[in-house]
Amino acid sequence: MSLLPRTSEEFSTAEYWERFFKKRGEKSFEWYGDYNKLCGVLHKYIKMKDQVLVVGCGNSELSEQLHDVGYKHLTNIDISETVVSHMNQRNAERRPGLTFQQVDATQMPYEAACYQAALDKGTLDAMASEEGGALARNMLTEVGRVLTIGGRYVCITLAQESVIRLAVEHFVQLGWAVRLHCLQEETCAEEDDDSFALPVFVLVCTKFRQPMPSPILEMCLGEDGAPNRLALPADLLAAVRERQAYSVLRKRLRTRTDTDADLSLTLCHAKTGLPRYTLTVQDSPPTVKVPRFNQFAIFIVPQGSETAWLYSSSEGRRQLAASANFRRLVTVAMHRNQEYADMQAVQSELSPMVMDLAPPGMPDNQQVPFLSVGGDLGWREEVSRGVSEHSGEYCVENVRGEDGELYRRLVFLSNAALVQSESRLVSSNSTSSQKKKNKKKTKPPSSSSLPVHSGFLCCAHHEVMVAGLAMLGIGKDKNKDIPVSVLVVGLGGGGLPQFLRDFVPGVSVEVVELDPVVLEVATEWFHFRPDDRLTVTLGDGLERICALEKEGGRLFDAIMFDVDNKDSTVGMSCPPAAFVETSILHKVSRLLTPKGIFILNLVCRDSTLRKDVLERVSRIFPAILSRKIDGEVNEVLLCRRESVGNMPSLKQAGHDLQRALRSGMTHNPKIDIAELLKDMKVT
Repeated sequence: MSLLPRTSEEFSTAEYWERFFKKRGEKSFEWYGDYNKLCGVLHKYIKMKDQVLVVGCGNSELSEQLHDVGYKHLTNIDISETVVSHMNQRNAERRPGLTFQQVDATQMPYEAACYQAALDKGTLDAMASEEGGALARNMLTEVGRVLTIGGRYVCITLAQESVIRLAVEHFVQLGWAVRLHCLQEETCAEEDDDSFALPVFVLVCTKFRQPMPSPILEMCLGEDGAPNRLALPADLLAAVRERQAYSVLRKRLRTRTDTDADLSLTLCHAKTGLPRYTLTVQDSPPTVKVPRFNQFAIFIVPQGSETAWLYSSSEGRRQLAASANFRRLVTVAMHRNQEYADMQAVQSELSPMVMDLAPPGMPDNQQVPFLSVGGDLGWREEVSRGVSEHSGEYCVENVRGEDGELYRRLVFLSNAALVQSESRLVSSNSTSSQKKKNKKKTKPPSSSSLPVHSGFLCCAHHEVMVAGLAMLGIGKDKNKDIPVSVLVVGLGGGGLPQFLRDFVPGVSVEVVELDPVVLEVATEWFHFRPDDRLTVTLGDGLERICALEKEGGRLFDAIMFDVDNKDSTVGMSCPPAAFVETSILHKVSRLLTPKGIFILNLVCRDSTLRKDVLERVSRIFPAILSRKIDGEVNEVLLCRRESVGNMPSLKQAGHDLQRALRSGMTHNPKIDIAELLKDMKVT
C-alpha cells in the first residue's frame, strides 16, 4: 500500500500522478474495483451507443474492457502525460478506435452537450481533496457543460463525506436527479488486510432540461437494489455513513477477534428507515477452548428483556457467551414499534447478513445456529408515547418478564437501554399454573388496563433503600407511635414513595419531581395516588433542598436521592453531579434529624469520579454503609453523621422493620429486609 498518497492533497496534483504511474509501470491500477465488479451498474446507466467521456482514466483496464464488450465511442482523458502516452501505445494495434488524450478536466476543449455520459472512477475523490474543493467544482461544472439533456455523470467513489457532500450539493443546486448505489461486497473467508475497508459507491447524476423544483435523492443497495427516496442531502450523507461504518465493522469482524471490544450495529427497516434490530458481537477469549463446530451462533433476546444485565452489559454478554460456549456469539435485540411474526420469520430476515459477522476463517457454507430462551420471541406492548420538555420522547410499555409475569415500564428513548421505572401488573390469572399457560401466549388480554401491584418493588435498589430505613429503628416497640418523615427526590413511576406510604407505619413522604410529564405518567399509567401522607412538589430538587434549609424548622428522618442524570457524557448516570456537591451535602445534613439517614442511589462507571464522590460524602457523613446491586452498576449508600460504632445492630433492626412492614405485605413476600442488609459494607 506504499503507493497510496501520504496526504490527501497529493491526489489533486499532476506531479503525484506522474510519480504514481511511472512507479507502477505496466501494472494496471484498478482504482476502487475492476470491470467485473462495476459492469452491472455501468451497463444500467450507460448505453453502448452513447458518446462517453471517461474522466481521469489512468492506466485502468476499465475503458479497454468496455470497448471490448461493445462501447465504441469512448473518449479517455487524463492529466498525466505519462499515462496517456502509455495507454495510446498499449491500444494502438488492438483497439485503434480507443483514444486517450492529455486534458485537464477542469478546462476541457470539447463543445457543450456533446456527450451522453461522463464516467469518473476516483477522479472526483482526487480533486476534492484540494482545500475548498475548487478543482472538483470546476470539473463538475465542465462535466455538466459537455453533457446533453438526459446525460448522466456516473462516478465511482469511496464517498468520503466532504467529497460526496460537494458533489450532491452541486447537482441538487442545478436541479439534477441524484442516485447513489452502494455496491455489495462479496463475503470471503479470508480477506486481504491491505484491501479497502470502505465500500465502493456509484454516484449517478442525471441532467434535466428544466431543474427539478425539489431534490430527487435516492439510495440503492447493490446494483439492482430498489431506490430509497430521501428528503435532504443530509439524509443521503447519513445513509452513506451507515454503510461505511458497517463495512468497516464487517472487515474488522472478518479479519480478527477481540474479546474486549463492544462492537454493535443497528439494522433498519429498508422502507421506513426505522431501527429494527441491534446486533452486538461478543468473542470468547482465545484461551477458551470451544467445540470444533461451535464457531458462531446468533442469540435472539426476548422482547422486553433487552435491558436485563445479561444482555445489556458487556459483563453480562461475556457471561452469556461463555455459557453458550461459542467462539463468537451475536446477541440480537428487537426494537420497539416493530412487528415480528415469529422466530422463523426473524431468522429468515437475519440470515442474509449473518455471515458478514462470522469470525475469521469460518467457511461460508457452515450452518449458523439461532439460539433463544425457550424458542420464544417474548412479548411487548406499547401503551403510551409522548414527549417531555426535560427528558425528550418517552414510551410506556407492558412486557412479559422471563418469570412469566407482566410488567409496566417507563422508558426515555434518549437512553432506550435504561428502564426509568418498572412496576409489576396484577393479572386476573394469578395462579402459578395459569402463569405457565400465559407465558406462552402472544398477548395477554386487556393488558393496558391491568392494575399495578403497589406492594411489589421491581427495582433492587429500591428494596435496599427501603431496607435502609431499618437504621431509624422503625418497628421497635418504643418507636411504635413515632412518626417518620421522608423526603424523596425523583418520582419515576412513583413505586418507591407509594410503597413507603402504604407499608411503613406512621410515615409521611414528600416527593420532589422536576418533570410534570413524569407525574402525569405516574398517575395515569402507574396508579400513583398522592394524599395527605404522600405529597408531590413539582420543581428542581436542588432548589427545593435549598428552600427547605433556608426556611428552617422542618427536619426529615430520611432523605433519598433517586434521580437520574440526563447528561450521558458524564460517567455518573445517577445522580447528577450537582446533587453530590459539598454545599448540597451540607444542606442535606442540616435537614436531617440527629439520627436521620441520607440514602443515595449511586450509579457511577467512572472509578475516579466514584472515589471523589465517596470522599465528599464521607466528609459530611462519617458513617457510610454501602451495598452493590447484583448484576447492575447501582450501589446504595446509607449515610449518617454518627460513627459506625453508634449504629444499631443491622440484623435486629432489619427484623424489626420486617415485622413492621409485614402487616401490609401479605401479597408481597419478595422483600427480605434482613437479607438485604446482610451484605452491607462499611465504606
